[in-house]
Amino acid sequence: MLTTDVLIVGYGPVGEMLTILLAQRGLTVTAVERWATPYNFPRAVSYDGEASRVLAAAGVADRLGPVVESSGEYTFKNGFGRTLLHVKVTGDGPMGWPDSVSFYQPGLEALLAERGAELPGVTVLRPYQVTGLVEHADGVEVTIAGPDGEEVRAARWVIGCDGANSFVREHLGSGVTDLGFTYDWLVCDVVPHEAREFKPNNLQVCDPARPRTAVSAGPGHRRWEFMRVPGESREEFESAESVWRLLGLFDITPDNATLERYGVYTTQACSAERWRSGRILLAGDAAHVMPPFMGQGMSSGFRDALNLAWKLDLVHRGLADEALLDTYQEERCAHVQHAIRMSIDSGTVICETDRAAAAGRDAAMLAELRRRTARPRTRSLLEPLSGGVRHSGCEAAGAPMPQGRVEVDGRAGLFDEVVGTGFVLLCAEDPDDLLDADARAFLDALGARVVRIVPAGAPAPGSGAAPTAFDLDDVYLAHLKRYDAVAVLVRPDFYVFGTAADPAAVPALVEDLRRQIRRG
Repeated sequence: MLTTDVLIVGYGPVGEMLTILLAQRGLTVTAVERWATPYNFPRAVSYDGEASRVLAAAGVADRLGPVVESSGEYTFKNGFGRTLLHVKVTGDGPMGWPDSVSFYQPGLEALLAERGAELPGVTVLRPYQVTGLVEHADGVEVTIAGPDGEEVRAARWVIGCDGANSFVREHLGSGVTDLGFTYDWLVCDVVPHEAREFKPNNLQVCDPARPRTAVSAGPGHRRWEFMRVPGESREEFESAESVWRLLGLFDITPDNATLERYGVYTTQACSAERWRSGRILLAGDAAHVMPPFMGQGMSSGFRDALNLAWKLDLVHRGLADEALLDTYQEERCAHVQHAIRMSIDSGTVICETDRAAAAGRDAAMLAELRRRTARPRTRSLLEPLSGGVRHSGCEAAGAPMPQGRVEVDGRAGLFDEVVGTGFVLLCAEDPDDLLDADARAFLDALGARVVRIVPAGAPAPGSGAAPTAFDLDDVYLAHLKRYDAVAVLVRPDFYVFGTAADPAAVPALVEDLRRQIRRG
C-alpha cells in the first residue's frame, strides 16, 4: 500500500498552496483532485497583503506578473452616482505587499501547480475521487476511485480542501453554522477586445433598483456582477438576453467584449463546527465560506494553509505533540469570523433593495465620508489571534508582524526574502547575550532565524553568531519600541508569539514556546 505523509483532497488554490508549504518542509504529499483538468474560469478575483506574503513564502512571487495587477481603488456609489466610499489601495501595506491585488485565478492556479511540480515528494492524482476514509491510530486508509477503478492508499494525515460541498467534512460529521446571508448574483466574466481604462478600477453600485459590481479580474480580464432583485424570476435573470442587457449598463456589448462565462451563484456565510477529527482536518472552503464582498475567501484559505503547515511540520519532526493541532481550529475558526463578519457588513450595504432603507444608508455613508475626509481612518482586515499559541500576558502576542526592508551582508530587500521565513527571534541587542544554551539549542532545532536588528546607517556591530539586519524602513525597531521590548518572537505564519521586555525575559519567552508546542 502506497503511503504518503499528507493526502490532500482537492487541488484548487488552497490545496495547491498547502501542498507547496508542506513539500517545502520535506513532507511527502499526495493531492487527489476529482476533475481531469483545472477549472478554466476565475472564481476569486482579489487577495490581500497577507496572501501575497504567503505566496512569496511559497516561492511564486517572482512569477505572478502576468496574472496580477494592483487593485488600485475601490469606490462605492449609490444609484444616483454619488460616491459613498472611496478607498485607494496602498502600494506597500504593512505586510510589505499591496493591501489588495486583483488577479486571474486560472493563471495563478497554473503557477501554483507549476511550483508544486518542482518539489520532491509531490504526487497529483486526477481525475480521482476520494470515496472512503478509515481512521487508525497511526494513519488513515483512503479509498480512491479513478479511471482504472478503486485503490487504497495510506496517509499519516488527510486534509480536506474540497470546497463548500466537502466530502471530508461530511465524513467528519461536522455540522455547519449558517448565518443565513443568501442573495443570488449573476457573475459575468469578460475579456474586452481592446485595452481600456476603467475608472474606478473596482466599483460597487449600491442601487436598490439593481445592486451591481464592476471589478478587475486580473490583467485583460474584468468581472461584472448583478444581484437578482425581488420579484425577478431566476430563469429570466440568468438568460443570455438578460446578461447582455445588464452588461449594456456598462457599455459592454458583443461587439467590444467576449463573454467568457456567466452563471448565478448564491452567497453564503457559514463555517464548519469541527475542523479536525484525529488525523483528518479541513481547510479553505471546506471549513468556511463567506460572501465575496471583501475578497477574503481565498486569502483566508491561504492563512489556513500556512497555520496548518508549520504545525504539521513540527508534529512530523517530533518537535511538537499532536495536541498542537488542536490550536489550528482554535486560532483559525475564531480569526475567520472577523472576515465573515466584515464580508456580511459590506454585503449588507451593497445588497439593500428597500429604497427608504437605502436612502438612510446613503445619508449615513455620506456623513461618514465627510468625517473620513477630515480625519482618515480605516477598518483593518489584519486581525490579531485571540487564542492559541501565544505568550500570555503579552500585549503584542497574536498580532500580525509587519514586514519592511532590511539589509543583511550587503543584500537589501524584504525581510522574508533576505532573512528567510519560519520562526524568527528578532533582537535589539546581541542575541549571544540574551540566549542561554538551552534556548539556543531549541531554536536551532526549530530552524529559527535569530537576528539582531539595528538602525539603518548605524555602524555594524562587532562579530557575533547571529546575522545583523539593518532596519531600512524603521519597521522592526519601531515595533519593539511600541511594545517596550528588547526582542520579539514571530511564528512561521507571521503572527507574533510574544515579546520580551528585558534581556532576562528572553529565555523565558523561548521556554514558553517550547512548553506550548509540547502541550501533550
